[in-house]
Amino acid sequence: MQPPRLKAGGRAFAHIAQFHPELTALRRDLHAHPELGFEEVYTSNRVKEALRLCGVDAIHDGIGRTGVVAVIRGRSQSSGAMVGLRADMDALPIAEDNEFSWKSCKPGLMHGCGHDGHTAMLIGAARYLSETRNFDGTAVLVFQPAEEGYGGARVMMEDGLFERFPVQAIYAMHNWPALRPGMVGLNSGAMMAAADRITIEITGRGGHGAHAYQTVDVVLVAAHIITAAQSIVSRNVRPIESAVLSLCAVQAGDLGAFSVLPGVARIVGTVRTFDPVVQEMVEKRLKEMCNAVALGFGATATVHYERIYPATINSEAEAQFAGDVAESLVGADHVVRDLEPSMGAEDFSFMLQTKPGAYLRIGQGTGASGSALHNSRYDFNDDILPLGSALHASLIEQAMPLASL
Repeated sequence: MQPPRLKAGGRAFAHIAQFHPELTALRRDLHAHPELGFEEVYTSNRVKEALRLCGVDAIHDGIGRTGVVAVIRGRSQSSGAMVGLRADMDALPIAEDNEFSWKSCKPGLMHGCGHDGHTAMLIGAARYLSETRNFDGTAVLVFQPAEEGYGGARVMMEDGLFERFPVQAIYAMHNWPALRPGMVGLNSGAMMAAADRITIEITGRGGHGAHAYQTVDVVLVAAHIITAAQSIVSRNVRPIESAVLSLCAVQAGDLGAFSVLPGVARIVGTVRTFDPVVQEMVEKRLKEMCNAVALGFGATATVHYERIYPATINSEAEAQFAGDVAESLVGADHVVRDLEPSMGAEDFSFMLQTKPGAYLRIGQGTGASGSALHNSRYDFNDDILPLGSALHASLIEQAMPLASL
């Protein structure tokens, strides 16, 4: 067996490194069989099969449709403590451009965000915790569906996740190509932004392009709205705060009808913020601006503002604890405690609105392809599997230590 390329301290890493090849095989099998949100049937079955082989105490499926929860009881239960770990399982609707043997076997689908690796890392933690049980309390391992835009975390919670498994805290991690392998990053506040979807519908009066004076030109109105919208952040959000407003798609008319001015135009985009006050202000200003611009041209504009995911905010005590655990594995020089927040979004945010906890980044680099997340040439770095599993397991052991240890 080849020794792991990454080194870390502690008995958890040394133990898990022994079954690194099995974790790699599982991760690559999951990569070859990607499934979208709430369709993770193969993935859930593989997870349940692996958990049975790990020897966990209980497996609960069907939570949040295709979600799976494993329960592992420590050597002692005297503390009454219960701590959760979460991994996401779903893939993306991207056609994979890689050529390795574990490439996706499903056209148009791939694990382009590393959820295959997240699942395998939590399985590694399950095996270690089941074999050693060096903790006082109960570990709850949550294998969550539908993180990529479907709010699987919220659906699991609506299905009674925390009523059935009342954890005192919950932790999750995500691979991060921007960090070198062996690094861990987090902070004690905002890790990821809230994600909102905006749809602007502009209604005017269509007509012949040769007689534009007889129309209310929605293409012209859309152009002015797109330009004016860029002033909302620059002229309303304080420079020391953060917000992004991106209008990403426009639909109006028919490309084959070069001389027909349409009567309706639609614009779709996203808003990203960390602070709910800024979020409210951006929504208010966008609606006011769209209405005013449209009115100035004799058109009307309706803004549908949908809040998809809240901001992912680490609780301070749990972030401090998670950073300490990471340091015990890789050393202080490999832990970034003030990691810059990302304007991306994550539905673990719903869990952190209900339970204290922390969301960590585990460095994996960009690999041979140099690809970042959500890229058709992305692949998870299998070298970090033992470290991720050990970090999960160490969070459990150090959050619920045995009295004798």
